[in-house]
Amino acid sequence: MVEPPGGALPEKAGKIEKKGRSSWRSWNRAIHRDLGHVAVGLTLIYAISGLAVNHILDWDPSFVAYSEAHELGAPIPGTDDEAAAAVMKQLHVAGTPRDVFREGPTDLQVVLDRRTLHVDTTSGHVVDEGQRPRFFLRAVNWLHLSRGKKAWTVIADIYAVGLIFLAISGIMMMPGRKGLLGRGGLFMLAGIAVPIVYIQLSGGPEAQSGKPPSRAQAAPAK
Repeated sequence: MVEPPGGALPEKAGKIEKKGRSSWRSWNRAIHRDLGHVAVGLTLIYAISGLAVNHILDWDPSFVAYSEAHELGAPIPGTDDEAAAAVMKQLHVAGTPRDVFREGPTDLQVVLDRRTLHVDTTSGHVVDEGQRPRFFLRAVNWLHLSRGKKAWTVIADIYAVGLIFLAISGIMMMPGRKGLLGRGGLFMLAGIAVPIVYIQLSGGPEAQSGKPPSRAQAAPAK
């Protein structure tokens, strides 16, 4: 029995349609993969600094405090500025003091950026107190907060748009029951529910500020 010429058309059309879907998903998967690799460095910067800044009430995420004692071994003569310069030279401290003053006849204070030298001009005893930047964290926190850095703000905006694409392409990557219309969709809804539930339970920004919403905020949009 000879099959009519049009008999194979439906099957062929189905194969073409399936191939088209497969091609689209392949492109989506490839772009998602490559963009994900590009985003690794920025993601680590924002994730690590985010963890550090989240606990700012418990510690200083960018600086660590220190206190060191030094014995210069002799009285330090001269005016306040001369004594401050002599102490800084012996301790190899660079920079210009922000302030130099006395809290007592022999107690000289040399104030620098994030650092103060407490000098006993009679005995030569010096206590060096201040803050040192934390290795790596200081730099990534500076980038994360993006204060006064227009060029980095542009990079951060591009990164944010990239994350939006990764989120959308990710939920569209898997077909069938494991994808958006199945288990994947349930997980996505669970992720969306986390901030919504927290806002409801915590009362939102108005509850945290301790102030009732203003009339402008409470009035329904027209």
